[in-house]
Amino acid sequence: MKETVHHFPVNVLATSSAVLVFWLLCFANLTFVQADIHGAGEQALAKIDIYKTTLAIDGSALITAYPRFLGSLGEDSEWTTVNIMNEKPSADDWVGVFSPANFNASTCPPQDDQWQETPYICTAPIKYKYANHSNPEYTKTGKSTLRFLLINQRADFAFVLFSGGLSYPKLVSVSNKLQFLNPKAPVYPRLAHGKSWDEMTVTWTSGYNIDEAVPFVEWGMKGETPKRSPAGTLTFKQNSMCGSPARTVGWRDPGFIHTSFLKDLWPNIVYTYRMGHILSDGSYVWSKVFSFKSSPYPGQDSLQRVIIFGDMGKAERDGSNEYSDYQPGSLNTTDQLIKDLDNFDIVFHIGDLPYANGYISQWDQFTAQVQPITSTVPYMIASGNHERDWPNSGSFYDTTDSGGECGVPAETMYYVPAENRAKFWYSTDYGMFHFCIADSEHDWREGTEQYKFIEKCLASVDRQKQPWLIFSAHRVLGYSSNSWYGLEGAFEEPMGRESLQKLWQKYRVDIAFYGHVHNYERTCPVYQNQCVSKEKHHYSGTVNGTIHVVVGGGGSHLSEYSSVIPNWSIYRDYDFGFVKLTAFNHSSLLFEYKKSSDGKVYDSFTISRDYRDVLACVHDSCPATTLAT
Repeated sequence: MKETVHHFPVNVLATSSAVLVFWLLCFANLTFVQADIHGAGEQALAKIDIYKTTLAIDGSALITAYPRFLGSLGEDSEWTTVNIMNEKPSADDWVGVFSPANFNASTCPPQDDQWQETPYICTAPIKYKYANHSNPEYTKTGKSTLRFLLINQRADFAFVLFSGGLSYPKLVSVSNKLQFLNPKAPVYPRLAHGKSWDEMTVTWTSGYNIDEAVPFVEWGMKGETPKRSPAGTLTFKQNSMCGSPARTVGWRDPGFIHTSFLKDLWPNIVYTYRMGHILSDGSYVWSKVFSFKSSPYPGQDSLQRVIIFGDMGKAERDGSNEYSDYQPGSLNTTDQLIKDLDNFDIVFHIGDLPYANGYISQWDQFTAQVQPITSTVPYMIASGNHERDWPNSGSFYDTTDSGGECGVPAETMYYVPAENRAKFWYSTDYGMFHFCIADSEHDWREGTEQYKFIEKCLASVDRQKQPWLIFSAHRVLGYSSNSWYGLEGAFEEPMGRESLQKLWQKYRVDIAFYGHVHNYERTCPVYQNQCVSKEKHHYSGTVNGTIHVVVGGGGSHLSEYSSVIPNWSIYRDYDFGFVKLTAFNHSSLLFEYKKSSDGKVYDSFTISRDYRDVLACVHDSCPATTLAT
């Protein structure tokens, strides 16, 4: 919905510096807590006190699941049916899906003083449903049938019936085991740009370590003899996690992550590819066949289309309670992008990917959800608080938002063309676009390593060839009228734009994108809190300021706005959605904000200008001149 509240100048909201300092000191810790307000809500798996599980085996209760063997036709996912018969049903009975299926006290870490007795189960399920999910009469009949969608996660599965609710689980019955025919198969390809415009990387997951199979990608132009490129293999272990739950109840083996570099691509060509593994006996294991279109040469004049959003998360198509209302818009965004897959060329997901929050199984779930997109177009990511932040781990924010992951799964599961993937800032090109992706979970202020990178990235672009300069970060380093930012006083992430706005102005950044706040908001072209254009839908001529866009409504539950709209706020929408940029040529750019619910455009503007307009002198962006002739 579009807001129509009257605008007030920002200076009306300003407080004295003394009051502001007092406010920040009083709420310093709260700021860090509230930093997660935009991704607030409990990870549903965290609601389960699995350590408190006790045995209450009941011979009269029975839980069975079928089919026992999954993926008989090579599928990476399959629907399963679970039947429950229970003579002592209750409203808080629930079914958890456990993988691997063998779980017992042997998987528990050394006993902690907080445990009064040794836990029976120390691993969270990968998802769950209440037993009465499909049968409201369950408490009367003791019978229910549940449907679960399972994905290939390199291990077998078992369904467990619990009573006692999520807080005091009592294990009543365990089902038969289910398994994919090849649980180690190569799955969930993720495309990303390499470090040069003519390089595409393919990253995927499998159960094969390098001592049992050699990974590679077979690829080539359609109709041509394919070639093969080797792949590197990475993984991470439980002791790579920084804290709980990632290091304890949320831990699950991530398998092996392989990345192959497809080099010397011709521009604008459709390539087919498939992932393969050569086993020790000489036989091959293959994935399905996929395809992608290679990137245009930097500066090439052609139709180029970009999707940008943040904070999508994941959700369950089987209706399991695992995410409840945590990320209600996630599937809508995913499905709209899949539906429109032929009409865009590259995706930027600017932080907060699955909201795994330390439950490592959810990374597989997320990569499976977005596979139709990531296998077809480059899927470029940024680091968010739910990927990186953990106390005493080097993150700029000393919060527990990552659930102990401290960036490791994101840095391993996805490739980005950064010099150091632990420092998630990088640049990349797509035709007439140049992107500078910052890492808001590391210090960006003047004098830091990242600040130097940002300036170098912005300064390096040749605007005659690449007129469209885009800056992006997860947290709002620019402008947002989110309710918490309004209370904080500056309508930004604290210290967000103080160092950066002079760079945006100096290098004439067209648009800056942010996530973290779960809604949509667009500003006027703005510099130092002031609109530099009265236009709202068509900008032409000289670049006088940067347009700032919050596009954090990818799927996680929505964030409230401040009741007062600053004078720079042009359009706000409390809904799920994403942005599409279309560059028609070097002089014309179309911006569209689309809702995830229907894919229709609800906000838009155009930019029309010539190269001389980019070069023109504007406030705080005038190059030095001389009177000499």
